[in-house]
This record gives sequence, structure tokens and C-alpha cells, in this order.
Amino acid sequence: MRETSPPSRWAAFAAAAPELAAATQARFAAHTHHTLATLRRDGSPRTSGIEVQFRYGELTMGMMPDSVKARDLLRDPRFALQANHGSGAGELAQGDVRVAGRAVEVVDADELARFRAEVGPPPGPFHLFRTEVTEVVLTTVEDEQYLVVEFWTPAAGVRRRRRT
Repeated sequence: MRETSPPSRWAAFAAAAPELAAATQARFAAHTHHTLATLRRDGSPRTSGIEVQFRYGELTMGMMPDSVKARDLLRDPRFALQANHGSGAGELAQGDVRVAGRAVEVVDADELARFRAEVGPPPGPFHLFRTEVTEVVLTTVEDEQYLVVEFWTPAAGVRRRRRT
């Protein structure tokens, strides 16, 4: 049965699981472009490219207005986000990271102005979403023989499984 505890803002997750949060942020920082999964109107999945930002204790996603991914999130905020793990075995050895949760549109003018000031002005209007995290998963290979899966949820905290 699926856990039903409320999602956490990124800062709360990072405080609860600092090592997993640092590893997750490092994987996202290693590349600019990642993969976002949203839900279409009919409930089927849609994947899109996305850039993410970690700012002010938040994991944020910016996107063009009226983009299909923005419309998907405005209609149904559930998402899954996978960090680009690169193309080489060495990069994949650093881990495969996935984050799931809910996207909340940032509409506060002061928050949007602060984001623009730090990141630089976008070429036009945009949507900014902050995330509320329900699950973080880091999969790595240990000693070239063990698959290690670390995962976090608000209800259970960090758990670790090691398989051959």
C-alpha cells in the first residue's frame, strides 16, 4: 500500500536526509538537461526535457507559458523527475537519481523577482514551480557487484537495499 504522508519541501527533505540530498543535488548539477514526467489530461504519462534549479532551499522548475508540461502540472501537479546520468559508465557509477512529488506554481511577485534577479531575466513570460517531494531514489553500484537503492519518503525516512 502507498504511503500517504504529506509531501516535504526540499529544505525539509535535505534536513532529514542530508547525505542523500547532497548526492541528489550533485547528480542534477552534473548536467543541465533532465527528464520530467507529467500526466496528460487522459492520465497517460508525458516526458519532457527540463532544467532545474536549487535555490533558497527549494527545488524549482521553470518553463515557458502554455507549454504542455506547464499545462499538465497546472491541471495535475504530480510529477517524476529523473536526473540526466550522462553517457559513460563512469558517470552512471555516480548514481541514477529520481525525485517524485507535487509541483506548486510560484505566483508571489517578490519570489518571482528574486528568482529573476539571481538567475537572470528569462526571454519572456514563464512559469516557476517549486516542488513538494514525496520520494527520492538514488541507485548506485557498489563494489562492481551490488545494486544499492537508497530511497526516502516523508513517512519512512531513508531506507537502503543492497542486492546482488
